[in-house]
Formats: sequence, structure tokens, C-alpha cells
Amino acid sequence: MIACGLDLGSLTAQAVLVDIAAGVVVAAHSQRARPSPMDSAAQLLAAVLGKAGLDQAAVGRVVATGYGRQRLVEQGVAQDHVSEISCHGAGAGFMLPGARTVIDIGGQDAKVIRLGPGGGLEDFVMNDKCASGTGRFLEVMARCLGVELEALGPLALGSADAVPLSARCSIFCETEVLHHLQRGETPASLAAGVCRAMAQRVAALVRRLDPIPPLTMTGGVAKNEAVRRELERLLGAKLTALDMDPQLMGALGAALHAGGMAMGG
Repeated sequence: MIACGLDLGSLTAQAVLVDIAAGVVVAAHSQRARPSPMDSAAQLLAAVLGKAGLDQAAVGRVVATGYGRQRLVEQGVAQDHVSEISCHGAGAGFMLPGARTVIDIGGQDAKVIRLGPGGGLEDFVMNDKCASGTGRFLEVMARCLGVELEALGPLALGSADAVPLSARCSIFCETEVLHHLQRGETPASLAAGVCRAMAQRVAALVRRLDPIPPLTMTGGVAKNEAVRRELERLLGAKLTALDMDPQLMGALGAALHAGGMAMGG
């Protein structure tokens, strides 16, 4: 049986197909999220099935996660929906057996998930009240510095100094960054300051859960090497990299739930 997981986030959307009998990922696809969850789902399914060389009839079950998950069930696109916390925990645990702490930074929220010794969900904390510790914060800061989001991390790593940023709100922080630019600070040193500020906010969230190693990261921000390195320094712990795009972990977890392969359900 082929199981499908759909993850409709605030900024991006992902799909993963898993061959349940073989226990392997068949295909995956990621794209910018569309305003309508139904539009995102239609594009995702067409793209991921095309990559796998399959048609819709080959998919036995679809599970959705993310912001649009309930809508997909209501419209008959998915048979069930599961929370992002369960899906990111399941996806990370599948890719890194024995993982105990998963740091998931999405577009509009950040979550820290603790898995039990058997891989099931044990506890979690999250921050969805402010954008300052999320991917949206980095997106706003990248635009302020005149670079693409993907270039923010490499730009930060190229600086020997990080400009301290005091503002916790992303809107005020944008004003602060513009002020520093006008005073002659380099984009690289400000990018380093932005990534450090991001890591500090996430590290504070991680400490609330009393993290247990091994630790790993999921979500799009996991691709930002500057944030990853700063988080490792602040936490005094290594963040084990996954052998798959960390942004796909929610969709992978949803596919595992669809196939009955997720720990704890």
C-alpha cells in the first residue's frame, strides 16, 4: 500500500508518499503554500504522484496535517487529520531512531517535542503567540536586508561579528535593523545578529522542556546553518542532522500515520 501525507503550512506545503510494505519513502514534493488549502493539496498530489510515476488509485490512504488539515478531510481529499506535533515527532523519529527531542520551527510557530524511549509522543511546548521565534521572523529580516531567505544563513556565517538586537517583536526588530544599516553596519553582521536573536528565543523555549539527547531539528529553519550552530552553542548539545529534507518531516509523519506506522498511533 502507498500512504500519503500532506502538510499544509503557513508558508510552504509538502507531500510525501511512503511504501508501507517496504517501509521506504517513494517520493516527496515541497512548494509555496497557496491561499486555498484545496489548491495546495491538488498541486501537491499531482506533483508527488508525477514524481513517483503513480496515479491517484495507487494511494490507499491520505492523512493531512498543518493549518489546512481539517478542510481537506471535510472535502474528502484526506481520510483523517493529525496534529503537526504528532507528525513532526513521528517523521523525525522515523528518520532518526532513538531521537528524544525534536525542535520544529515553522512559518508561524515553534514547537519543542519530547519523544519517549519507544518513539511515541511524551511531552511538548510551543510558542504561537509571536512571530519572533519563527520562520516568518527570518523572512521579514531577510527582506529587510535585501537578500533571499535561503541566503540569510550563508550571509550570517560570513561575518565575524553579530550585531546585538534588543527588540523581541519582529516589527520593532525590523526598525532596529534598518537603523543599524543607516549607521553603516554591514548586512552580514546584521544577518548574524538576526540568526543569533532567533536562536536565543528558540533556546529559551527548548529549556522549558528539559531536553533529552539526541536532539534534532525539523521545519524550514533547520536549513539555516547559522541558526543551527548558534542553537548548538546555546544549548551545549549537538543537533543531529536528518537524512532527508527537514521541511518534509510533517508530511512524512502524516504518511506514517496514514500507513499505521507512527509510534503511539
